[in-house]
Amino acid sequence: MTEIALATRRLAGRIDPVVLVVLLAFALLTALAPAQAVESLRFTGDALVGVSVFLALSIGVAAYAKASGADALIARAFTGNLPTMIVAAALMGALSPFCSCGVIPLIAALLAMGVPLAPVMAFWLASPLMDPSMFLLTAGTLGTTFAVFKTVAAIAIGLLGGFGTAAIVRTGWIAEPLREGVGNGGCGASSIRNPKAVAWRFWGEPARRERFAKNALDNTLFLGKWLAIAFFLESLMLAYVPAEQVSSLIGGDGWLTVLGATAVGVPAYLNGYAALPLVGGLIEQGMAPGAGMAFLLAGGVSSIPAAIAVWALARPPVFAAYLGFAFLGAFAMGGLYGLVG
Repeated sequence: MTEIALATRRLAGRIDPVVLVVLLAFALLTALAPAQAVESLRFTGDALVGVSVFLALSIGVAAYAKASGADALIARAFTGNLPTMIVAAALMGALSPFCSCGVIPLIAALLAMGVPLAPVMAFWLASPLMDPSMFLLTAGTLGTTFAVFKTVAAIAIGLLGGFGTAAIVRTGWIAEPLREGVGNGGCGASSIRNPKAVAWRFWGEPARRERFAKNALDNTLFLGKWLAIAFFLESLMLAYVPAEQVSSLIGGDGWLTVLGATAVGVPAYLNGYAALPLVGGLIEQGMAPGAGMAFLLAGGVSSIPAAIAVWALARPPVFAAYLGFAFLGAFAMGGLYGLVG
């Protein structure tokens, strides 16, 4: 009996809880509404095929950056005088291929080595919002104009956080950014501490080829999972959320709509890739584009999983500044997109 219990526990530990919840939801949908279950399955499959080109490109870009060592170029963003460092960090954060799970140890390494908090904050805010993978998938689901503006918004929010943090640090409100005991840098620190030359033609080295294959597989599983979940949820949203209700709640063009979407973006946002088709569906049902932009920006920086990681790493004043700049930047850029988008 004990062996059975241990085996069951080990099996449960290998199952992705997110996937398990979705499978249970699909089983429940099949039992209660079999016709909708079939329609949701068809919708999800068609949507995945439609975005497959962008998905393949995003996976290739991320895997190439990892295998070639191009991610080590991030170290160059943190040299020079403070204003230059902030601008470079915001640009690098918005354009770098770092995933959300790799940013936290990287940030810890930078702060532990004495890199000023202001440029680190600029990179920290911009990085979760946009990267090559996110740009391609955003263009594929919401259009190129939306993707370009979101890239500009990521840089702008990074600049806001960087220069705003520099001003706060000068007041003495923030002295030590990291919590006690944090700062070994983790697995993401090596490229900062010991930057190496980039092997642009990495395929000549077996170890780099293996790294490329592993990264591509990991990204395929990760992106495939979240996109499948997102399209499944979008199918349910289109089936059961009345367009009139969406339009009446968040379909207006006023600043209150953008403010509401910014506030809702934090608890309702699960994953950057999963949010794209969901926001696309909401915009089709009447959600203002500016509100959709604000939702993606606010949630991308300060979603609950990201906020938990930041709270575990940084002291409360840094955490408060992080959330404050994220909210203010998302609201401002969402409102601007509503005017020009």
